[in-house]
Amino acid sequence: MSQSSLPTPSLGQLFKQHPDAVAAAVCALLLFFGWLTLQLGWVGLAVIVLAAAYVIGGYESTREGLTTLIKEHQLDVDLLMIVAALGAAGLGLWRQEYYLIVDGAVLILIFAISGALEGYAMQRTERNIRSLMAVTPDTARLLQPAGEQMVPVEKLQVGDEILVKPGELIPTDAIILAGYSSLNEASITGESMPVEKQAGDEVFAGTINGNGALKLRVHQPPESSLIQRVIQLVKQAQTEAPPSQLFIERFERSYAQVIVLVGILLAITPPIFLGWDWETTIYRALIFLVVASPCALMASIMPTLLSGIANGARQGILFKNGTQLEMIGRVKAIAFDKTGTLTTGNVTVVQVTPATGESETDVLRMAAALEAYSEHPIGQAIVQAAQLQQIELPTATDVQAQTGLGILGKVNGQLIVVGKAKYGQLSLEYSSREQNLLSREKLNQGCSLPPELTTASQQLEATGKTVVWVVCDDKILGIIALADKERPLAAQTVKRLRQLGIEQVVMLTGDNASTAESIAKATGIEQVYAELLPEDKVSVIRQLQRQYGAVAMVGDGINDAPALATASVGIAMGAAGSDVALETADIVLMANRLEKLEQAVYLGRRATRIVQQNIVFALSFIVLLLIANFAGSINMPLGVIGHEGSTLIVTLSGLRLLRN
Repeated sequence: MSQSSLPTPSLGQLFKQHPDAVAAAVCALLLFFGWLTLQLGWVGLAVIVLAAAYVIGGYESTREGLTTLIKEHQLDVDLLMIVAALGAAGLGLWRQEYYLIVDGAVLILIFAISGALEGYAMQRTERNIRSLMAVTPDTARLLQPAGEQMVPVEKLQVGDEILVKPGELIPTDAIILAGYSSLNEASITGESMPVEKQAGDEVFAGTINGNGALKLRVHQPPESSLIQRVIQLVKQAQTEAPPSQLFIERFERSYAQVIVLVGILLAITPPIFLGWDWETTIYRALIFLVVASPCALMASIMPTLLSGIANGARQGILFKNGTQLEMIGRVKAIAFDKTGTLTTGNVTVVQVTPATGESETDVLRMAAALEAYSEHPIGQAIVQAAQLQQIELPTATDVQAQTGLGILGKVNGQLIVVGKAKYGQLSLEYSSREQNLLSREKLNQGCSLPPELTTASQQLEATGKTVVWVVCDDKILGIIALADKERPLAAQTVKRLRQLGIEQVVMLTGDNASTAESIAKATGIEQVYAELLPEDKVSVIRQLQRQYGAVAMVGDGINDAPALATASVGIAMGAAGSDVALETADIVLMANRLEKLEQAVYLGRRATRIVQQNIVFALSFIVLLLIANFAGSINMPLGVIGHEGSTLIVTLSGLRLLRN
């Protein structure tokens, strides 16, 4: 269908989609027509038309204001503006100076336009939500013994097998059983470059399959898919006001009550005690209600933060709420996890050194048997190395991971430990006396290790390799050396973060000091905390908070969950480990690219500056208008234009963040 043949939406459809904007537009037309008829001397018609402008332009503000007054017994700025406009209209009818009715209508119009613009950022975020919903198909091709069957996505169950043909959308999160293809994950990560996927990889709902057919197994309910959780988080970000906005709202309600009280005193005190003219005094009091209203102050924060949230969502940066956008703008120190954050996370086995009398195959076999139950990058690398050598893996039982240390379990009745040197020492000391799994209380003791393997381990670690020990009951089988590379843009990102005002950048890792120092040197990080347990990372974060105040932690959202939760801002890298990342972190970099962190910090910094500028501008304008009113140098139209004009300015200023 050509663009010219697209149906033109009706007024009803436009009003349903953009009610604030349509109401403001109709109010403007009625205001112009009312002013025109008044100039022609048709007073009766002008009053009727202007009354319609009052009703249409001020309906929403009146409804919200009365709701707040009745339910919460609070007077807010919406009702304050309506009272001022109705006061101007009443004074105009009383004095038969009908231009005052026009003045009140102008106030209603500009207030309506301001409300429409303030809702624009919210609508942009809502459009992001609708676009996310639109990329999820309604049906899926379910594989059954009788053949393929198209079923609604919501009817899929865990364990179902589905087929996705080339060019189709992935209907729900699933694991590839068979097939190879490149998927466009722009709807999830914001990245347009296709990602290659093969058997065993996870695919996400809403991503676009390339040129290969994929057989998938559903591994979680469709309503729990990554894109559905993202939609819920974006909705949550819309409705949760940050502390600064909550403070402004509390201030606004108390302030509005004070303004009304002062306005009443200004209207009745001078005529009674100073003999001033009642009409002029009431007119000045109405202008006071207009210019002293905190409309601009109210619009200083939320449009800016909502615009920043919408901008970030387009770039694959998910802010859970405006609070985190504000907070990351104040961060002075950033702590990075190493594996999968500063490095690619693609750890590979580079060397297997068996103990005397053992073979490389036996070392890999026993280690991979346990690591097959692990999701840690090191464990996955060991399993991959065993698969490449086509080593058949025995079944492991009673497998237990000790976070930050390693993994242990039983293979053919023997206790196998895969982990750091200290972990291996412990297994030697205790496995001969206990056939049960090791307890956490025994992790602070050790025993001697073979000197030849100790020397080999030290040499490997000195070159930046990670070394794990493999122990079977009371003897050491050998060591496995693994290596990971820093991300290509990691050093550049660290440099630019410092340019953005980050005072301290540190690395927190459970890896050995030599490996950590090697990656730190390559990425330009000067301070390294190595060989840390999860609780040690929390201690370092708290130390940094005492020193720098706001601190961000960047990790994978799984092993780093305690540190992410402790930090002022927890930032999770990528959609891998998405369950923990989306639940624990405050900000999720959906694209697995470190440079997105720089953009998130920049957005936070810029949002903070704009909010500060808006608040200073709004308060300054209120003070100037109050001075002008008490000096008697402005009338109602100028007061309306000055005050509501400042509201429009700060709202438009906040919308600047919608631009990339």
